[in-house]
Amino acid sequence: MAGKYFDEWQIGDRIEHEIRRTVTETDNLLFSTMTHNPQPLHLDIEVAKASEFGQILVNGTFTFALMVGLSVGDTTLGTLVANLGYDKLVMPKPVFIGDTMRATSEVTELKESKSRPNAGIVTFTHELINQRDEVVCRCLRSALIKKKDA
Repeated sequence: MAGKYFDEWQIGDRIEHEIRRTVTETDNLLFSTMTHNPQPLHLDIEVAKASEFGQILVNGTFTFALMVGLSVGDTTLGTLVANLGYDKLVMPKPVFIGDTMRATSEVTELKESKSRPNAGIVTFTHELINQRDEVVCRCLRSALIKKKDA
């Protein structure tokens, strides 16, 4: 399903995104390496085993990026002008290698754009949920989205 236009959204619209993703060791290793993040909790099994978690923690910025990525097909694919910001990002539970993630999105605010009459601002609350039904990441995302008839 392609993304929706600004005029097609209503406050309270909620999507359970169909695409799921199991996080692999390669995902975590490549993302940490690509972003120059040397945190031993992400990369060193011995350090991670000695931590309170007892295993490798998945890089939190990968977790965040995965949450947003899983939402794009249903929210903004083909209708996005620009992402304007991400607010109130929290990670209430850790993500481990082998966890299977799913995402949800809810429209929490709609606002006409003052500078672009052909677009409006949609604020989504995105959540990433693991196979144990625990929310592992949540944020507000403000997106400038095209109007259908503009």
